[in-house]
Amino acid sequence: MKPRPFRPGFPGFLAFLAAICIFATAPAGAATIVALGASNTYGKGVSRGQAYPAQLEAILRAKGANVRVVNAGINGDTTEGMLRRLGQAVPKGTSAVILQPGGNDRRKGSPDRTSEIQSQLSARGIPVIMIPNSGFRGLPHQADGQHLTPEGYRMLAEQVASQVAGVIGR
Repeated sequence: MKPRPFRPGFPGFLAFLAAICIFATAPAGAATIVALGASNTYGKGVSRGQAYPAQLEAILRAKGANVRVVNAGINGDTTEGMLRRLGQAVPKGTSAVILQPGGNDRRKGSPDRTSEIQSQLSARGIPVIMIPNSGFRGLPHQADGQHLTPEGYRMLAEQVASQVAGVIGR
């Protein structure tokens, strides 16, 4: 029996294509930050430009940082899914990863692979900035109570901006 190649599925394929497009348009010498997570990284319920990764990039650029923030969030993803796509989502040359595991592991009965993601990134010399689920408390949420509003994503981006700037040295 011939082994079948790994196929990440349509959402993973879309994330991979988006990453290629983003890396292809990154300014020369830009530090690449990958935002890895589920729906609150993806920006469920808002436009891509209103999700926190896009707002974070705008905030850092306004402060003079030559940076590209890649949104590698997939709605509904688990940490097991993030771990499986880590090699594609976080290519060589990535300066840092912002990891927001979300609550899908618990909801879907999936094991929490956060520490394995952190270990693999650490072994590659890539710093990890964690956004725990508690980081969303007190921020404006959409009517579902789980996902942030555009203003909530802006506030989250502002909270994370100084950490990212510190990690990339800008």
